Amino acid sequence: MRILVGITGGIAAYKAPAIIRGFSELGHDVKVLPTQNALRFIGASTLEAISHNAVDPDLFSDVESVKHIALAQEADLIVVAPATAAFIARYSAGLADDLLLNVLLATKARVVIAPAMHTEMWEHPATKQNIETLRARGVQIIEPGIGRLTGSDSGVGRLAEPEDIVSESLRGTGIRDYEGKTVLVVTGGTREPIDSVRYIGNRSSGKQGLALADVAQARGAFVKLIGINCKSESSSMREVKHAETVADVQAILSSDWSSADVVLMPAAIGDFRVLESNPGKIHRGENDLTLQLIANPDLLAEYTSRFESSTTRPYVVGFSAHATNYETSSLAESAQEKLAKKGIDAIVANDISDGQVFDSDSNSVLIMSSKQSIPAKGSKQEVAGAILNFVSSELS
Repeated sequence: MRILVGITGGIAAYKAPAIIRGFSELGHDVKVLPTQNALRFIGASTLEAISHNAVDPDLFSDVESVKHIALAQEADLIVVAPATAAFIARYSAGLADDLLLNVLLATKARVVIAPAMHTEMWEHPATKQNIETLRARGVQIIEPGIGRLTGSDSGVGRLAEPEDIVSESLRGTGIRDYEGKTVLVVTGGTREPIDSVRYIGNRSSGKQGLALADVAQARGAFVKLIGINCKSESSSMREVKHAETVADVQAILSSDWSSADVVLMPAAIGDFRVLESNPGKIHRGENDLTLQLIANPDLLAEYTSRFESSTTRPYVVGFSAHATNYETSSLAESAQEKLAKKGIDAIVANDISDGQVFDSDSNSVLIMSSKQSIPAKGSKQEVAGAILNFVSSELS
């Protein structure tokens, strides 16, 4: 989808790159149109680097191409973030004194604006009336949040979070192949206690799972997220539950598994736990400490087996970490073996040799089912899109 991101002259313009990147990582072609005042807060070179498109806000350059009409006609979606009180007033009045406003008056594309200003300006009767005027004309308004504003004051008027602007803007547009489906994402890494302060854990950051949740939500899914020792934010379309140990995850899956249409499980579920963890802190003594470890259950195998004959069985995607430089089998051979062993529908395998992938923003994977196998590489958002494309093709 071709998205035009407008930026107006407010301090919240510094958040615009995160919005642009959010659209780009979902595979959209993004052009940026800042006002001249916006360029006082953020440079054109930054916007060009993130959008991968040239930035030219001058109404009077390339006049022969009738630039404002070309931009208006080629855009599928226009998002203005931040939208200042002054911009909102001019837009609601139908003024066209810069390139952005000319484009907005000429376009038939869907328009979304995300206001950002001080509380007093947001609550002023003139601003309220201007907002209602725009709403009546079909412009979608993403309400500002409550929080710290410029200076020492706090209140309503803070720009909505970039990820929420991206999600809300895309709702009702683009690929909606997961509309009406519930997607359960399990992400992060388990921690099994040794004592009250120490644990056996792993290096999973949960980033790939969070990217899957974001992309599934943007494509219409109701997302249930089980976050295991990782940071996750709740949104209007996402139900978030938190877990720490394998037992915690097992308990949540018991209630949530059967309600999902698709289960995506990039979580690093620990293979072992301590037989008896110490309720206090173990102190250093004269002798070495010996820990007796026992195996944790294989949750994927357990739940796919339990629901094997159920008519409500979800489509299950497992994830496999393979250290190619330490194992005799190839990545593909390892993935194929685990696909059959666990009884799942598809598997996503990646090479973790030398610690690559962990806590990285990029990934390189092999996605495999009994029917097909494809590689995917790029940012974790892009890999998430490839995984969901794969699942969508399998379901249809």
